Amino acid sequence: MQNTEQTQRYTRHSLVKKYVDGETKEQRKTRKSLEKLANLDQELDLLDVSYSDNPLIKDKNYILCLKHGTKYSAEYVNRLYNMVKRNCTLDYEFVCLTDNHIGINENIKIIPLPGNLQGWWCKPYMFSKDLPLKGTVLYMDLDVVIADNIDKLITWQPNQWCTIRDFTRVMRPKWQRYNSSIVRFKVGQLNHVWANYLKDKNEIEKRLHGDQDWLWEATRKTQAMLYPDSWIQSWKWEVRKDKIFKPGGLRGKRTFKNVDHTSKPRVECCVCVFHGDPNPEMIEDKWVVDNWK
Repeated sequence: MQNTEQTQRYTRHSLVKKYVDGETKEQRKTRKSLEKLANLDQELDLLDVSYSDNPLIKDKNYILCLKHGTKYSAEYVNRLYNMVKRNCTLDYEFVCLTDNHIGINENIKIIPLPGNLQGWWCKPYMFSKDLPLKGTVLYMDLDVVIADNIDKLITWQPNQWCTIRDFTRVMRPKWQRYNSSIVRFKVGQLNHVWANYLKDKNEIEKRLHGDQDWLWEATRKTQAMLYPDSWIQSWKWEVRKDKIFKPGGLRGKRTFKNVDHTSKPRVECCVCVFHGDPNPEMIEDKWVVDNWK
């Protein structure tokens, strides 16, 4: 049995200083996040367990996103937060893994990214058992627009980890590989994806195109339960079915040649994914404008 002093370690963060002279509000927020994680790590080390193993912490539902570098602004995080708030009736906590929290809604839990990760190779970190989370995680890319209630993405097949079939399925109907835009798992369930990536990081990055290729390779023995294709759709390939871009646009800033005010996802679809170009901010289609906010 753990004594009272050990129990209290998990329920307080009294070592976190409230103010430092000359510190801005944004600097204080970053410092407090880092100090809480550091204090928690020290406490867990005493018992040689991870946060997710701690029986004193109750399981929760988390909506997780990832913001790294400058590809997406804080506005993308805040809009995803707003869309989830409108379209989820379950209890959950919204969490962002990021290397820069500035501009992110103060109601969002911030978890700092390790400093040695770049681009989509930040993603394997979300599978680490040592994240200060315990329970079920629904990860969503920032370039999505939520169409309807997403409760089923959390409650469906609760003992399995789930993801979506890559949108190559449009051209190759029997395609089974993953798209990592949306992944649901229990904290620690896929820790081997992160641990094995760390063991051979440089070789994996040279050999594979991106994180979802690694997710596919690393989970061949623990394959995902694939969400029904109709629940999560590609906006340009499966809903709009028109991907002709305006001429002259730069990669990453291209938009459609024509505006489409008639297309909208089928009734069972709850999330539309905007993989590649264009991003939601570049689109004038009525359904996107009405829902990406």
